[in-house]
Amino acid sequence: MSSPPTVSVIIPVYNGEQYVADAIGSILSQSFKDFELILIDDASTDGSLEVLRSQDDQRIRIVR
Repeated sequence: MSSPPTVSVIIPVYNGEQYVADAIGSILSQSFKDFELILIDDASTDGSLEVLRSQDDQRIRIVR
């Protein structure tokens, strides 16, 4: 049984397709690794949700 992550990082997203991949990459590249990244899509009408879903990291959770 694993323990919960030490830190939760939350990124709210609304029509941020152009910027969200860079923001996610910045978080994932940090030297501190014991965190979860919660991405909250607020009903974006651009391709933001597809960008969120394209991320491949076990620390990521997507909420829509």
